Amino acid sequence: MSGCGGGSCGCGGGKGEGEGAVETLAPIAVARVNDVALHGAGEVLGEEELRQRAYGELLRQAAQRAGMLASSDPGPIDGVHSEAASEAIEALLAREIQLPEPDDAACLRYYEAHPQRFARGERVRAAHILLAVTPGVDVAALRAHAEGLLVRLRCEDEASFAKAAAENSNCPSGEQGGGLGWLTREDCLPEVASVLFAQDDANRHMGVLPRLLSSRHGFHILRVDEREAGEVPSFEQVRGSVAALLRHQLSVTAMRQYLDLLAGQAQLQGVSLNQADTPLVQ
Repeated sequence: MSGCGGGSCGCGGGKGEGEGAVETLAPIAVARVNDVALHGAGEVLGEEELRQRAYGELLRQAAQRAGMLASSDPGPIDGVHSEAASEAIEALLAREIQLPEPDDAACLRYYEAHPQRFARGERVRAAHILLAVTPGVDVAALRAHAEGLLVRLRCEDEASFAKAAAENSNCPSGEQGGGLGWLTREDCLPEVASVLFAQDDANRHMGVLPRLLSSRHGFHILRVDEREAGEVPSFEQVRGSVAALLRHQLSVTAMRQYLDLLAGQAQLQGVSLNQADTPLVQ
């Protein structure tokens, strides 16, 4: 195109007041936790990376306050802690987060509420279309394309799905119409397994699944053609697995609460974290 029409697109096409004036860009603010910088001046971090660094710094400072780490610790380099800091943080968490062992009653309640989670031999015959997120891709445009394709395929037959897979999928399965064959939970990425092997009947769909799935690889359109339920073992057979699962869930909850508590006691600049001002619930 020959022009943008007077700079209305925001490209600065007009000089405005002060012919020849040069626009000065504002410096990038440095995010901090209790006045400790999380990155270098001018360094731009993604939101998730920034949060991870902030949580790590909260834990490092908490270990110092607890006397588990020397005040002279040099701090992380590019988000990586010193060996001494890593060991001190582990010791801090072991002291601060004391978890009760799940009792048999709690384990049995969970087992009875989610029996299919422990099914052995459960399989689905599925197909998918992967629209991969690659360097430089416009993620918003890719998602919009995937959403539009999903809506269309929910109204069409398997032949249309196969044709769309051949034309759009970044997975080698696209050459076979997107077919993945028979899959067990262990064959899938965790995020894919949680959808294909949903625990409640309301979400155990057949045909093209109604929602787009986002994974570490991109956007998936999934279709389920057949299901085999598998066998649900007795509670006695999976008691240990149920207890381990509940222990993990308790650990994740307690860790989140502890980090929220540390964030609530800290001065944060340039980073947004959940903050709590109540004691940790054990």
